[in-house]
Amino acid sequence: MQKEELTTLWRPVGPRELKLIEESGFKRFPKRLAQQPIFYPVLNEAYAIQIARDWNVPASGSGFVTKFSLPAAFLAKYNVENVGGPIHNELWVPAEELEEFNDHIVGLIEVTQSFYPAEKE
Repeated sequence: MQKEELTTLWRPVGPRELKLIEESGFKRFPKRLAQQPIFYPVLNEAYAIQIARDWNVPASGSGFVTKFSLPAAFLAKYNVENVGGPIHNELWVPAEELEEFNDHIVGLIEVTQSFYPAEKE
């Protein structure tokens, strides 16, 4: 039997989103808010780190990078969107498809990086 090919993705999150992920047993991302029509996982950890450190920390006091995998065949329906430099690639998953997306996550969502405000000297 051939093993299913998986694709690893990353998602930068703030503390509120991380709490909701934790409450799901690290199995699901929370529903999007009304002003968030797209769920956008990113294709490399460097980009996720940049967002978590440079955007989430100032906006919410901390930032985290999550890592998770889905079957490559399932993800093939989403286009890779480049939103800036060479590392700024992400998938745009419509909010109404997030539950199906969550259903395809293989294993657990893991936290790979944590960022907090720099200590003042």
